Amino acid sequence: MKTENRVTDILGIQYPIVQAAMSWITDAKFVAAVSNAGGMGVLGPHAGHNTSPSGPDEVGKRIGNEIRKLKALTEKPFAMNLYLPEDGHSDKYSKATFEAAIGEGVKYFVTVGSVNKAMMKEIKDHNCILIHREVTPSPKAAKMAEDHGADLIIATGYDEGGWIPQNKIGTFSIVPTIVDSVSIPVMAAGGINDICGVRAAFALGAEAVYVGTRFIASEECPAADATKQDIVASKGSDLLMVSSMQRSTPHQFARELETLYRNGESSENNEKRISAIGGVSTSMLHGKLDEGIVSVNTAIDLITEVKSCKEIVHELMADFIES
Repeated sequence: MKTENRVTDILGIQYPIVQAAMSWITDAKFVAAVSNAGGMGVLGPHAGHNTSPSGPDEVGKRIGNEIRKLKALTEKPFAMNLYLPEDGHSDKYSKATFEAAIGEGVKYFVTVGSVNKAMMKEIKDHNCILIHREVTPSPKAAKMAEDHGADLIIATGYDEGGWIPQNKIGTFSIVPTIVDSVSIPVMAAGGINDICGVRAAFALGAEAVYVGTRFIASEECPAADATKQDIVASKGSDLLMVSSMQRSTPHQFARELETLYRNGESSENNEKRISAIGGVSTSMLHGKLDEGIVSVNTAIDLITEVKSCKEIVHELMADFIES
């Protein structure tokens, strides 16, 4: 494969790989490590912190501080994650995040949620690059995002960790349908943990990969060591559906949720239970595996050891590295 393509040109990066914006388990050191390795690191909404913010003002201050730390660690491009509510609605936390990021000179945003025309226009009005990920992707939503300024689209499959697409379409089924629906480049996301997954994504028309779970098991990721070892030790067949929206490795709280869900409890109620204990921060950031959930993709069998971000980038991007 050639070492450059439309994604590397648009993002100004060496290799077509972007680290997923994982809510609690990113920080300046981690994101810088991915960017310095030739990919693009992305700050999540709680980057660098282990407690919930008191409100939007604190969110803005936290984001600004973390961006300044990050800029001291890398001169390479990086992005800020931004939640987009449904069109016609606004979110005060997203607004605070955006304003803080713009104030620090951030030029790349990974938006997740819905096509929000006003917020997307604001991003583009600041001459920023917009990478959009619909939670449940569809050709219609991808085209709409393109029409409203998206420079890149992330096509996420049911194989992913985190919030699962509700159409239950696998990564290698959704990617070509999204590729065919837009003229801008598409990144593939969901279950991509090794070079075979990367090659498959490119064979289906993707021009980059958006990777989360594999980067959790990295030396620089702020996730707890217990979480990283849990991922290395677990198999895809071990995973439990704790709601229609999330899956987890098997531990006490996850088993309780899975039993409730299997016996008819609503996904919404189980998600409220997860939120009540701090979301994924309890287990994934603090390492209390029995007290929370560890949300990962379905291909964790392929993750057999914790490595540096540089090693992971170079392994996944081996076809793009000139010998």
